Amino acid sequence: MQSSHAYLVKWETSLSSYVGMAQPRIGQKVIVDVPSTTANLGPGFDCLGAALGLNNRFVMQRIEGNGERFELIIEGPEGSHLRGGPDNLVYRAAQRVWKAAGLEPVGLEARVRLAVPPARGLGSSATAIVAGLVGANALMGDPLSKEKLLELAIDIEGHPDNVVPSLLGGLCMTAKALSKRWRVIRCEWSESVKAVVAIPSIRLSTNEARRAMPKSISVSDAVINLGAITLLLQGLRTGNGDLITDGMHDKLHEPYRWRLIKGGLEVRDAAIKAGAWGCAISGAGPSVIALCPEEKGNLVSQAMMKTWEGFGVTSRAPLLSLQTEGSQWHPADNG
Repeated sequence: MQSSHAYLVKWETSLSSYVGMAQPRIGQKVIVDVPSTTANLGPGFDCLGAALGLNNRFVMQRIEGNGERFELIIEGPEGSHLRGGPDNLVYRAAQRVWKAAGLEPVGLEARVRLAVPPARGLGSSATAIVAGLVGANALMGDPLSKEKLLELAIDIEGHPDNVVPSLLGGLCMTAKALSKRWRVIRCEWSESVKAVVAIPSIRLSTNEARRAMPKSISVSDAVINLGAITLLLQGLRTGNGDLITDGMHDKLHEPYRWRLIKGGLEVRDAAIKAGAWGCAISGAGPSVIALCPEEKGNLVSQAMMKTWEGFGVTSRAPLLSLQTEGSQWHPADNG
């Protein structure tokens, strides 16, 4: 069982600690593995997210050129629309690391094996941000602390529920304290709880999903979510399926977003009927996550894919475990 751990993001980190760091030499490279994430888990809108065992791999290499040169090479059928250049998320994140270390930005290449498809509610943009931060930091010899990288990641993304578990791994609850600092709690998740993530061929942008939400909610809906998240966290900690069932309900965003996902409600109902304890929109969608015992995983997966097929939507639905290691890097062959 994953143990809980608390992090405090310290916004006042001194830059003087990094003075004198040297830029990586041309040709130096590292490999960074970054997990996918499911955010807004059940009733945990904008605060609860989990890392899943589906990784993007980034090979980051210093190349010739100044702070305007970033080359992006995508390996895999997804992501052909993604482009390099100085505005790319990976490079923008890397530049934040160099700035924090007091160094000038340099040319960078990222070769990406893309397993986490974009615009599916699985934290693809978060993997880009975290890869840029971790990769640039690793190329310099890891001068920035994990807390500093957390601060930068949340600042770039604008909300914590994807980037935090993507960097740290595990199930993470993130909240801004009265001190204005981010508090991160890694919560427990029983190994008996597995996730089937049904990933459709259709896309849904986060901006479109945000526009579908109301500008205010009722107190009664907020109270329902507060109670549900307590039940869900206890269910995930203990592996109690009944608590997960009662806790996997949301009143803040799902009632307004299911209609954006073709066949989504039917896929949810099929997962429950096949033996899932609970089912929810992953992130902003359109992927759908079902929590279940491992022995029910194949039945739940088949039911979700078959239901989407009836709506003319192709999909895949891997059975995944919680990824507890977070983002990892190691040196590549640097010639």
